[in-house]
Amino acid sequence: MNSVAEKSNAERPNIVIIFADDLGYGDLGCYGSPTIRTPHLDRMAAEGLRFTDFYSAAEVCTPSRAALLTGRYPIRSGMCGSRRVLFPNSEGGLPPAEVTIAEALKPLGYAAAHIGKWHLGIHPGSRPLDQGFDHS
Repeated sequence: MNSVAEKSNAERPNIVIIFADDLGYGDLGCYGSPTIRTPHLDRMAAEGLRFTDFYSAAEVCTPSRAALLTGRYPIRSGMCGSRRVLFPNSEGGLPPAEVTIAEALKPLGYAAAHIGKWHLGIHPGSRPLDQGFDHS
């Protein structure tokens, strides 16, 4: 193996973002929940980075997901509105010109996967593979 490649891979941490609907701050063991057992998530939290001061960009999934993936307020990407949620047959989607975290990390050598609910559009240009993700 090339020692330069080994060094660059060792210096680049894995990034795992878990974005869950209807999950409260205190629902996980790593944040103090005595009721719900989450040993695998607790271990990931112990070995990684935990966010303790944060806000959701919106009260529903579509604008919140857009904000998380783009780093921009939903109003800036057009992914907002009164209770706006993009269900599978909805028109619209995350505009192709928006730069997602997957696209921003690609030049740094990262591969990105999206697993689970997308709710940011199903039409060409708005799907995960069109927004910088390598797997969905």
